[in-house]
Amino acid sequence: MDKNLDHILVVDDDEGIRSLVKKYLSENNYIVNTAKNAEDAYKKIKIIKFDLIILDIMMPGKSGLEFIQENKEKLETPIILLTAKGQANERVVGLESGADDYLPKPFEPKELILRIKNILSKTKKKDFKRVINFENLKIDLNKQIIYKNNHEYKINNTEKIILEKMINNPGKIFERLEIGKLINLDKERSIDVIITRLRKKIELNPKNPKFLQTIRGAGYVLWIE
Repeated sequence: MDKNLDHILVVDDDEGIRSLVKKYLSENNYIVNTAKNAEDAYKKIKIIKFDLIILDIMMPGKSGLEFIQENKEKLETPIILLTAKGQANERVVGLESGADDYLPKPFEPKELILRIKNILSKTKKKDFKRVINFENLKIDLNKQIIYKNNHEYKINNTEKIILEKMINNPGKIFERLEIGKLINLDKERSIDVIITRLRKKIELNPKNPKFLQTIRGAGYVLWIE
């Protein structure tokens, strides 16, 4: 699998639509996964970093709008709503929920591809860091590994989400509440435990951290520059 290709998740309860969109996208050199509902989609985004999500609104269980509201901030992934609800006011509701674009069914495959290319061209400009080196450390978010003094330390998905946010915002202080929203966790003690675990993988002396520091009364900050 070519890691340079964009990876798209198609979420729709209609198997015919999923297959059709997957066919169009695959023919245009995208890597495609599908999900039949919001719950299925959530399981996939926990283990795969997608470049874009194509999402139906009306699905059994949680709707597409509920999926966006619960996951948009954590995902930071562009979303195109693909739905039979095409009235102007419904499009406004969809875009206000956090979606990046809105395409009503039935749709022209070429238009869908153009909209995907337009959104991805904008997001690529953000140039998120995925692999960084500083002092005796190398953090590879793609492989989810920290290399320190000729040792490898595996990081789980929760640790990856926190590190990715901090690496791309060096010097920014993250409150515990903000970190909790990223990983869907509201217990401050549990967040502290996760940070302590990360320090053991990053720091030469975790009890006297140099990089992942606590700012008393404020939160945590990662110093990498």
